[in-house]
Amino acid sequence: MEKIHIGCRLLRRNGGLITDLYSLLPSNVQLVSLPPLTLTPSSYNIFENTSYNISSNTTSHIKGNLPMTTLEHFPPLTSLHSLNSTTMLPPSAPVVEVRAEQKSRRQRRNTTRQDPSKPMIVPQQPRVVTPWQRHVWSLRPDEALVYARKEIDNSSPVLANDPDLYAPVFRNVSLFRRSYELMESILKVYIYPDGRRPIFHTPQLMGIYASEGWFMKLMEENRQFVTRDPARAHLFYLPYSARQLQHALYVPNSHNIKPLSIFLRNYVKMLAAKYPFWNRTRGTDHFLVACHDWGPYTLTQHAELTKNTIKALCNADVSEGIFVAQKDVSLPETTIRRPRKPLRNIGGKRVSQRPILAFFAGNMHGRVRPKLLQYWRDKDEDMKIYGPLPNRISRKMSYIEHMKSSRFCLCPMGYEVNSPRIIEAIYYECVPVIIADNFVLPLNEVLDWSTFSVVVAEKDIPNLKKILTAIPLRRYLSMQTNVKMVQKHFLWNPRPVKYDLFHMILHSIWFSRLNQIQIQQG
Repeated sequence: MEKIHIGCRLLRRNGGLITDLYSLLPSNVQLVSLPPLTLTPSSYNIFENTSYNISSNTTSHIKGNLPMTTLEHFPPLTSLHSLNSTTMLPPSAPVVEVRAEQKSRRQRRNTTRQDPSKPMIVPQQPRVVTPWQRHVWSLRPDEALVYARKEIDNSSPVLANDPDLYAPVFRNVSLFRRSYELMESILKVYIYPDGRRPIFHTPQLMGIYASEGWFMKLMEENRQFVTRDPARAHLFYLPYSARQLQHALYVPNSHNIKPLSIFLRNYVKMLAAKYPFWNRTRGTDHFLVACHDWGPYTLTQHAELTKNTIKALCNADVSEGIFVAQKDVSLPETTIRRPRKPLRNIGGKRVSQRPILAFFAGNMHGRVRPKLLQYWRDKDEDMKIYGPLPNRISRKMSYIEHMKSSRFCLCPMGYEVNSPRIIEAIYYECVPVIIADNFVLPLNEVLDWSTFSVVVAEKDIPNLKKILTAIPLRRYLSMQTNVKMVQKHFLWNPRPVKYDLFHMILHSIWFSRLNQIQIQQG
């Protein structure tokens, strides 16, 4: 017969079972004569320092007193050992509360659903603060930006091993990685609370202009980069939606967007009168994110908003004098069909399963698409060029399947230079062919688009097939591999992950701000 000294107790609170002694003992041990005890908020009745005569084949009996004590006196419970040796456990064990009432299966299922239109609080893992971080956090915002700029300028060209970064698709992967690390450690963004819904603080998460909505949603949910103290901020976010602005203020068929521009002008004037931050820098540390085609044109009534603010725009056309290359950010235009599943249908087929040389289908507007159809519709079996995809064709193969079955996906501009087909092609692992003069490619300051896309001048549309077939197979295979590798940087994740599209856009805005910093020599 083995003897074990064990600390345990059976408790009841208001008639509800809290913990069970049996959960603390091996399965071949039985206990008898254990009367339930009463737990009050101020005290506990506890079996403590009791001895048990234990045999694997006999019933155990309890000996000992039942003292009163408080919960915080209990030391942690150590693991139970084999019954083949005498073991001493701590005199008591912690109380583990097991709720008697359990949620129904339907209640549990409902609580796991997350509406993408509502803020999602993402728990942050505890971080270890290093002396370097304490030093950086002690700097004033302007000092921290100068420090970051110097660090990037002096960054080593040697890349440390990072499995999440594929060097061939970057202009300078070492510089990007260092800048990204500094952003993670330093950047704080203040989001202006001003502005009424739905124009402000109301992200639209579906459609071809969803990029501005997803960025707004994820930015306002973020806890790492967002600060409520504007004195700590390095950047200030104007949280409006160009798409919602158009819905709320544009009069259909009026062909007049000036009221939209006046509205934004008055909003910025209100911020400048209410806060000191705009006037301090004339808006150079403020940024906006707008994907609607009209985004640039709604800024023109305010000179500083147009000239100084960092503008993340889908309509990144340098020929119109609003988008400024190397200061503003070309925002990827992403089509989201199902906000609850933004990554649905991502992926493509192997090269051997892509019999179509080039594919395009879409509405006829703008100056480029009619010209594309003029030269290539029904002219070549290898070139599947359509207007809107005909029903007789779509019944056999959907639009998405066409992209997944094509080696090159044509992305001609529409009314404006931007096109959602560029990112769609990347989603479906088809090499994009971009036909839009004066267009600054998305995230161009860090990504080397020549490694995973083809840019064709509008004047070269008649030679399109010749240009594509002249690309050697080895070169094409490399480009298609690069499309797969760069894809992760264009994905909207409901819970953002490192290097995804939310972080890439934020990094480009951060990088633009650093490029404005003037470093005094000497």
